[in-house]
Amino acid sequence: MKRAHGQVRRSQVITTWGPGALLDLPHDSVVVGGLETWPKLSDLEEITEPRLARKLQIMTSVPQPRLYAPPADNNDPREPKKGIGVWRFPEWFVVQEKGSGDGRERSRRLVHRKGLDDRRRYEGRPVVPTRFVRACPKGHVDDVDWHRFVHGPESKCNRQLWLDERGTSGDLADLVIRCECGESRSLHEATQIDLNPLGTCRGARPWLGRNTHEACKLPSRLLIRTATNAYFPQVMTVLSIPERATAAESAVMELWEDLQIVDDAAGLAFLKKKPKIAERLARFSDEEILEAIREAKHGPAVERPVKQVELDALLAAPEGYGDDIPIDPNFHARRLPEHAWRHSEISEGIESVIQLHRLREVLALTGFTRFEAVVPDIHGEYETDVERAELALEPSWFPAVENRGEGVFIHLRGEAVKTWLERPAVVQRLRHLAAGHDRWSKDRKSKRLFPGGPYILLHTLSHLLIQSLAMRCGYPASSIRERIYADSEAGHFGVLLYTGSPDAEGTLGGLVQQARHIETHLGHALRTGALCSNDPICAQHAPGESMESRWLHGAACHGCALVAETCCEMHNDYLDRALVVPTIVTPDAAFFRRMG
Repeated sequence: MKRAHGQVRRSQVITTWGPGALLDLPHDSVVVGGLETWPKLSDLEEITEPRLARKLQIMTSVPQPRLYAPPADNNDPREPKKGIGVWRFPEWFVVQEKGSGDGRERSRRLVHRKGLDDRRRYEGRPVVPTRFVRACPKGHVDDVDWHRFVHGPESKCNRQLWLDERGTSGDLADLVIRCECGESRSLHEATQIDLNPLGTCRGARPWLGRNTHEACKLPSRLLIRTATNAYFPQVMTVLSIPERATAAESAVMELWEDLQIVDDAAGLAFLKKKPKIAERLARFSDEEILEAIREAKHGPAVERPVKQVELDALLAAPEGYGDDIPIDPNFHARRLPEHAWRHSEISEGIESVIQLHRLREVLALTGFTRFEAVVPDIHGEYETDVERAELALEPSWFPAVENRGEGVFIHLRGEAVKTWLERPAVVQRLRHLAAGHDRWSKDRKSKRLFPGGPYILLHTLSHLLIQSLAMRCGYPASSIRERIYADSEAGHFGVLLYTGSPDAEGTLGGLVQQARHIETHLGHALRTGALCSNDPICAQHAPGESMESRWLHGAACHGCALVAETCCEMHNDYLDRALVVPTIVTPDAAFFRRMG
């Protein structure tokens, strides 16, 4: 395999085109290389986010992982390029025959890379990479063994193969792989997984280089390289929250270059022979220092969920307008005085509105899957036993990016949510939604837990508000992202709607200032959510009895509650506007009964 050249944005390396992704460059079809193909770490920008690093250590068992941003584009032609390696993939090509077919039917030869000349042509004719490869949900990807597919596993025929297209639709049923010996097989049969037409997965990992196969017993599945299900990154996201370290922890971090080698009291006593270290640590006992060192290495004894820490920081924001000088450049939140935003009874279910004038979001890529996405749970955590394709043969660090921006946090009244959950109509509606979740889990053999009524309420409200905010805040709806906080134990429920940009100190305040007009946006969101252009079909949708297999949707569709995938933290699942506003079919399960 040889290297190729092309360019993507740095943030896309984390969210779309990371190691293992299948990518079409201007002149090549490639798979993005693993972390071994990246520049030296000394040439990369390190990103510091201790809370995220601790989470990655728990998830991946990588000791003390570090975070590095993808290499930046260097526009200076005199400087050597420092990019990410890619490998040409797949190795089967379709010959661009001259004058073959009548426009509706045509036949083109299917050839392997070894049959091409030095100019990557076949008998002087240009070739294009085949659209079809085989893969498995664990992330493995490989060329299809086309001879085996046509003849079966026992045949040894190696005669010329042809791709016959018997129509213009591009449907798999119109595509046939034919051998010159006379055997042929429709490509549609490659999708029949129960017959195992493509054989068992070989565990191929071409993004990690040659001879990097690993054991895998899953059946191979046909994959179109450019399909949206070809790559699902597993991205861990946290907001940078000020860590209120103790005095001992602060002292340890100041001397971390020396103290990182300490494991016991004897090692600490030896280092204390240095006057500088002894003087700085004189105020603390050895037990305090050793505990601070242990936490710096391994994190707190009990690591709280990502969103729980963020929620506590948001709710602790002091009241104000945000015009004071921020102490922390990464987090500046103020609770907007109630008289500045509450003017009617439409917002009676809202406890408070918090403006995030500055926030920093850090995203780290941990691995990926194919065919089926694995998303974090409602607390922002991945399970430790989640299967994922590795980014490197022996990962010791992870790619990450940071975004800086602004946001608005809407905090619902905990007592109002509790009372709403006890209403019989809500109990019945949640029973239907849970039945849909159970059907989905059975089909996918998933262990994902049902998120519960408060999460679905907040999630749907978030989508409706995003569409309203986009009308006035200056950002398109696809640039506004959500973060849902549903802490039923503590009785705290809220929605953070925010936007951010890489390589920038922040944004222009268009979104954060909409907090003053939250009642206007809420009224617009509730009115548009009450009636969908697809009603009554949308409102009548029963998730547990869905003919179209939309098990995770209640009254929700592209006409009302679904938004761009870039906005949603749950891939547009678990939505039901009947829990937010009265609908024409379910009028009595809504949290908001007033719509302005």
